[in-house]
Amino acid sequence: MTEPVALRQTILRSATKQVTIGHEHPFCIIGERINPTGRKIFQEALRAGDLSLIEKDVAAQVAGGADVLDVNMGVPLTDEAELLENAIRLVQSLTDLPICIDSSVVEALEAGLAAYQGRALVNSVTAEDERLAAILPLVKKYDAAVVALPNDHDEIPMESGKRIELVGKIVRVATEEYGISIDDIVIDPLAMPIGADSSVGATALETIREIKARWGLNMTCGASNVSFGMPGRHAINAAWLPLAMGAGMTSAIMDARTPAVVESVRAADLLLGHDEWGGTWIRMHRAKVAAAAAAEAAAAEAAAAATPAP
Repeated sequence: MTEPVALRQTILRSATKQVTIGHEHPFCIIGERINPTGRKIFQEALRAGDLSLIEKDVAAQVAGGADVLDVNMGVPLTDEAELLENAIRLVQSLTDLPICIDSSVVEALEAGLAAYQGRALVNSVTAEDERLAAILPLVKKYDAAVVALPNDHDEIPMESGKRIELVGKIVRVATEEYGISIDDIVIDPLAMPIGADSSVGATALETIREIKARWGLNMTCGASNVSFGMPGRHAINAAWLPLAMGAGMTSAIMDARTPAVVESVRAADLLLGHDEWGGTWIRMHRAKVAAAAAAEAAAAEAAAAATPAP
């Protein structure tokens, strides 16, 4: 009988707060909103050097229940390294949540890591030799953790077996060639759009189970990728994440401002035994009831104020 592998713990820190991603810990919600992709107004503001929208994004995601914040400043025709450095300093002045530094530009990643106070999560590296050689030294230099995707220069594998093979390569190169702890490798099992191929959800779940069984690694994904191109996306995301959690997913880069999806994650935490005595679930419910009562009272007050005096 095969001995079970150790379940890994990935520790992230800000200057004052620590978050642990792990199979025996509550699911880690990584807020995705601080990202200009598809946000024309945000892109224009960043080109003008205006970072004020970040303040609203931070506040909304903290209120929504994010544990970590992803920060991406990938705007064409800008100095991404400078933008990312400034954005990270701003975010750290607004919240104590740890940060996931998100860029495909090596120079921007290093600028962000140098500016960050704490222990960051780097998003991301692939199994391509040149990307491993460019990014893993930074992960080691700045004592960070890293999100790794099991695709290479040949393809984004559609079969679970090929993904598992590439995860093995990533683990070997990171641990043996760069001395990175296996606990600091967070795998993205490649959650693909279900609208393009109805089998991709099952493939991702198979990949998640196998990664957990072989290495005990922590895993993350872009949660909204699964529902891309489909109607009713929040409902699909809210169904997908508990399934992935049951298979071994321990975090996701997701919209923390969407209550239906956040609630599905916290309900799954409760049912999987990761919410002792239901404390988090009860606090969430009470806060929801209080917010609804406050909104109702405010609406009644506004209606009364608008009613003409007799």
